[in-house]
This record gives sequence, structure tokens and C-alpha cells, in this order.
Amino acid sequence: MNVPEVIPGLAGYSSAMHALTFSRFGGPDVLEWIALPDPVAAPGIAVVRTAAIGLNFADIYRRQGRYHLAGSPPWIAGYEAAGTIAALHPDDANGEWRIDQRVAFADSPYANAELVPVPLGKLIRLPGDIDFESAAAVLLQGLTAQFLSADSYAVRAGDNVLVHAAGGGVGLLLTQLTTARGANVFALASSADKRQAATQAGARIVIDSGDGWVERVRAALPDGADAVYDSIGRTLHDSLALARTGGTVVFYGMAAGDPDAVDPRLLMDRSLSLVGGDLWNVLTSAQARQTRADALFKAIRDGNLRVPIAARYALADGAQAHALLEGRGVSGKVLLIPPHRDVQMALHSLRSPRAQDAQDAQERP
Repeated sequence: MNVPEVIPGLAGYSSAMHALTFSRFGGPDVLEWIALPDPVAAPGIAVVRTAAIGLNFADIYRRQGRYHLAGSPPWIAGYEAAGTIAALHPDDANGEWRIDQRVAFADSPYANAELVPVPLGKLIRLPGDIDFESAAAVLLQGLTAQFLSADSYAVRAGDNVLVHAAGGGVGLLLTQLTTARGANVFALASSADKRQAATQAGARIVIDSGDGWVERVRAALPDGADAVYDSIGRTLHDSLALARTGGTVVFYGMAAGDPDAVDPRLLMDRSLSLVGGDLWNVLTSAQARQTRADALFKAIRDGNLRVPIAARYALADGAQAHALLEGRGVSGKVLLIPPHRDVQMALHSLRSPRAQDAQDAQERP
């Protein structure tokens, strides 16, 4: 699939605060780029000028009306972005945060805007070698993959791990992190492009998730998997059947719909463990956010985690980005880029040394 490598349409916007909004539920066509009042800093709340915004399926589900939304329209979707602090309340001016400080967030609403009010406790400090795009691309899905592989089930060296949707956003990062912990990853993916991406992420064996996938997994893992990561939902019973006796299934999503009920006697008969996974249960404090984010940044720095970016769209063109992600034909993160000219310059000047070195190497004859 052809996706844009450059950001179209960044010139010609006014300096007013704009946001990507929706006032009714439906397809990507309900999204509107409108002017709104600038958010104002309050005690404990900074205003962040976004430089890169991560697009997630949760944003699509909110636009479709599948999630409860507080307040009244127009609604602003998005929970993940990176940028700089544009404003602080005087009560916070002498604290740990400062104007123009590089920050990111993964769990604060209204991210699909040029300016976003963010509680100070949800801000994550960005080190100098992590650029805005990498931060916006890795935090929400990377923190999810991190706790799934370290908390929900602590992956050990030599484990045989089955990963559903391994070519998707969380799946690619989960494959990399579990591989870095010494596991053998058996990756399920729906297309040749996604299977190739899973292979590049370190999967030992990639398996077509189309019709007959259960038999193909059984052939590859005749003794069963030590752990199965299931984000599909409807496949939960198959996942339990494909885990080894005494194995664990981590259930963390319902991309294909709600799973059928599980009889606990099934777990008892084969000594299986079925655990859930939700990021919000581990991001319980500012320290937890920063500590876990720093571990992700270290994984990037050490070369154990590559952040694949599938496409970049101007924030005003967010409907196109929604359509691309909703079509499930893309592997990697879709980013939305606000139209600030100063931020566009910062995106290039603040790129990580690793990324700049790689670009320089490619440009050498």
C-alpha cells in the first residue's frame, strides 16, 4: 500500500488554535478541522504545543461512538502526543517544568489539537536523543507492549510465545521486546507485508492468520506455547487451546469482537492461566509513567526497539489518516503532524543523533 512519506498542506494556516474534531458519530468524513479557543494553563495543568501526535484505534472507536464521551460536541480525540510546553500557571513556574521543555504524554485527552492542556503528572520528559516523532509513535503502544511482556506475563529466555496481530502497532513492538528478552516469537499476521514486518521485528516463525491458522500454529508448536498474546477477542478459545498445559494466555483486546465466555473448568483441567492486560492499571503515578517511558527510550537507544512509522499526515488531513488506519492495511504507526512552522523546523533540528546518523549514512555516496 502506498502511504505518504511527506506531509502535505502545511502552509497557509492561520495562527489560531485549531483542532481535529467531530460533532457526530460516523466514518472519517465526520472529522472537521476547526478553530477553538486556546486552552489556558491552570494550577497543575500545562499547555503543550504538539509537534507529533499518535493515531490509535481508540481514536477511531471514539469517532464511531463505541466509547463513552464526556461533555458535549465538538469532541477532540487523541491521547498521545509529543511537543513542548507552551504555557505554565504561575504557581508551577518554579517547579520541575519549564517553558519550551520537550515533553510527551500517552494518557491525556484532546491530543488532536495544536495546543493541549495536560496535567503535570501525566507529562513525560523527553531525553535529547529521542525525537518528537519517535516519542509520539512509541509511547502508548510501547508502554502497552512493555507491561504485557514484563508484568502480565514475565517473558523468559527460551519461552515460545505466540503473538496475534504481530504486524500491527502493539504486535510489532511486543515482538521486539519479547525477542529482546530471549523468547522465540511465533507471529500471526494477515498479509505478506505484515508478515515481513514481523520477521524484521525478530519473529522466529511467521504464520498466515487466514483460514486454517490454528492448524498451522499446531504444526509449528506441537507442544503448545508458553504464552499467547491475544488482542483479537473472538480467537480467545483457540488461544487457550494452543497454549501448552500450564501455559498462559494474555487477553488484551477485542479487535474482532467480544470473546465467548470461558468455563473456568477449562483452565483447571489444563492448569492454564488467563490474565487480562490494561495499561491504565500500571500507569498509576507520574513516577511510573516516567520510569516505564525511560525503559522504552533505553530500548530504542540500545537498538532493541525500532519504532516503525507507516505514514505521516497533516493534522488537518486527519480523515485520511483515520481511513488508512481503519482499513487495517498498514503496518506501523500513523502520525498526525500539526501545522506550526516553528515545530516543523524543530522536528528536523531535534531529530535524534541515531536517526540523523542513519540519514547521513544513506546520503553518502
